[in-house]
Amino acid sequence: MSASDAIARTPKPPYYAVIFTSARTDGDNGYAAAADRMVELAHQQPGFLGIESAREGVGITVCYRDSLESIAA
Repeated sequence: MSASDAIARTPKPPYYAVIFTSARTDGDNGYAAAADRMVELAHQQPGFLGIESAREGVGITVCYRDSLESIAA
């Protein structure tokens, strides 16, 4: 799954969402590669449930986690 894929398939609540935002500039400037790497790393972490993002004008990524402990880790 890449950063441009949507919508995360999350389990029945409760679960947690961590939201990342970024100001976009003209041109890619490495943003796509960094976003793809972030998704790759997120998948490797215990407690990862899914991820989705939007990149129009502002970058917004939501990473779903199973616990507050997995967010802290």
